[in-house]
Amino acid sequence: SGINAEWPLRPGDMPKKVTDAFILTCNVSLEYEKSEVNSGFFYKSADEREKLVKAERAFCDDKVQQIIDLKRELVGDSDKGFVVVNQKGVDPNSLDALAREGIVALRRAKRRNMERIVLACGGTAVNCFDELKPEQLGHAGLFYEHVLGDDKYSFIEECDNPQSVTILIKGPNKHTITQIKDAVRDGLRAVKNAIEDQMVVPGAGAFEIAIYQALQEYKNEVRGKQRLGVQAYADAMLIIPKCLAQNGGHDAQECLVKMLQEYKGVDKCVGLDLETGEAMYPAEAGIWDNYCVKKQLLNSATVISSNLLIVDEVMRAGMSSLKG
Repeated sequence: SGINAEWPLRPGDMPKKVTDAFILTCNVSLEYEKSEVNSGFFYKSADEREKLVKAERAFCDDKVQQIIDLKRELVGDSDKGFVVVNQKGVDPNSLDALAREGIVALRRAKRRNMERIVLACGGTAVNCFDELKPEQLGHAGLFYEHVLGDDKYSFIEECDNPQSVTILIKGPNKHTITQIKDAVRDGLRAVKNAIEDQMVVPGAGAFEIAIYQALQEYKNEVRGKQRLGVQAYADAMLIIPKCLAQNGGHDAQECLVKMLQEYKGVDKCVGLDLETGEAMYPAEAGIWDNYCVKKQLLNSATVISSNLLIVDEVMRAGMSSLKG
């Protein structure tokens, strides 16, 4: 469990792998920045120029030294690592100073990755180093750089209590990766919906079969042409079981007959076994659908059908007026 992102380390003496590492996430510029207005240095001698350059450089060096001091305080002579993930830039001089202390520095990290690191490793993101405390650091058991294809990625693993993780998907081509990605997203969304709804309904077409039977019983209580509407709605519910049977390579009508006969004989929800084409009990097999998905399906189908019928009535009324 951990985080990975496309953060290539700068080539050089910086460690490629550290263990038992402290993680510092920050949004502090560690590089020389040009002023927003036009400005310049005016000096009379080389000594004055050197003083101006040192004063300018000291602004970044002081912030780097604060990181180094915190690292020495926490790590000391042990083998523990120290990783700095910065949302802003880090200039070469600052990288060299950090590398000499064995500190891994990642620059220009994306904001969403910064937020995920805090959730995965703990700690808090800091915007200045004036009051840097050990409590603001996260922790990870392993940090390393790994090459995948032509790109370099940084991995943060073995987090203590991760609240955010990265799922690494590999495949022979882009189409396969897209298919796997969609399947993973659908699975995660299904789990999320089940947690939020606090309930599920039987799958494998059992929900639609139960609605069909309930509507058939309700049709006997209806008088007039409304019975035709109830029957049409009931028949529409059988579309999903029919599609399941066809996708499984079975005869749709035969599978429907088996499920309806089985449903009448037992007091359980009956679905379709795609492997055998026989009726089965999805609750016992652990096949479930999301409650919110079925609820949205019924609501949307009813609203769309009603709108289409209203359009037909309007068009029919218009044609009648033209004839008159």
